[in-house]
Parts: sequence; structure tokens; C-alpha cells
Amino acid sequence: MLGFSIAAPVGPIGVLCIQRTLSKGRISGFSSGLGAASADAVYGAIAGFGITVVSSLLLDHQTAIRVCGGLLLLYLGVQSFRAEPAETPVATSDVHGLAKDYGSTFLLTITNPVTIIAFIGIFTGLGVGMSGEYAEAAMLVSGVFFGSTLWWLTLSVSVSLFRTRFTRSVMRRVTQLAGVVIVGFGLLALWSAM
Repeated sequence: MLGFSIAAPVGPIGVLCIQRTLSKGRISGFSSGLGAASADAVYGAIAGFGITVVSSLLLDHQTAIRVCGGLLLLYLGVQSFRAEPAETPVATSDVHGLAKDYGSTFLLTITNPVTIIAFIGIFTGLGVGMSGEYAEAAMLVSGVFFGSTLWWLTLSVSVSLFRTRFTRSVMRRVTQLAGVVIVGFGLLALWSAM
């Protein structure tokens, strides 16, 4: 439940996942979401296992990390805005393309150091990490990963079901809108870093 609820709010990663599902197919969208779920699990592990050195490092350098994330969002938003949608989703057997989808959303999610603060707050509220029980923390981190993964699977499958109802011109507008929204999130990330 925790992983599902952390992943569910639609932000730049959600928009990117929807855009990739519409333009490349559900496997690409899910692969993108899996990158975000993996980054959530990394942050969950940092918070759950009390790796204070890493979390302190991330928090100390959060401005630079936000700038990198903002620039990456700007790049992906411009690419999305300029992309021409395919008539049908492109072949999803391209392992390199799926790895690129996974890696880009992993990087975007991991460059949001505010996430570590959220996890620390949630885990502290639940009392995780206080007792030194690593099994408890591991179970919670696994739950975060699988809950988040379930959200991204649900989103990519749901969006792909509506893919056939969109004409090419509607797909073009959706792709452009996704690009504008992603650029907006990039600008917001850069502004918040200042």
C-alpha cells in the first residue's frame, strides 16, 4: 500500500510513463515505471536501513541534484514535444530502448532528494529503523518496490487500453502536452534549486 500510494500521484514521471505508453506501447511505459519503482526502493532502503551517510550526502547536495534532474526533465520534455507519434506503438522487443526508458526514469526519480525526506518521515512515523530490525526494514522496502511496481503496471496497461481510440492528430497533441508538462516540471525543479 505504501509503495502504491507513493507512486500514484501523477507528476513528471507519471506523465512520462503515460506518454511512452501511448507512443511506444505498454512495455515501454511499464519499463519506465519500473525505473521509478527501483529508485523508490533505493530511497526506501536508505531510509529504512538508516544509511545516514548516504542520506546526508544526498541532502547536502540536493541543489546540484535538483539542477541535474531539472535539466534532464527539460531535455525529455523538449524531446517529447518534438516527437512524432507512431501510427501504432513501436516494437517493444528493443532491449536497448527499454533499458533507456528504465534508466531515464530511474535517474529522474533518484535526482529528487525530497523523496528521501518523505521516506524518512514515513518510516520514522511507522517506527521502522528504530528497533534495528533489518528484516522489518527489508520487508517494508520490498513492499515499497512491489507496490510502486503494481502502480506502474496498472497505469501502463490502463493507458494502453485507450491507445487505439486516439487518432494521429490527437496523439500529436497529447505528446506535445506531455512535453509541455514535463518542461514545466523541469523549470519548477530548476526554480526550486535556486
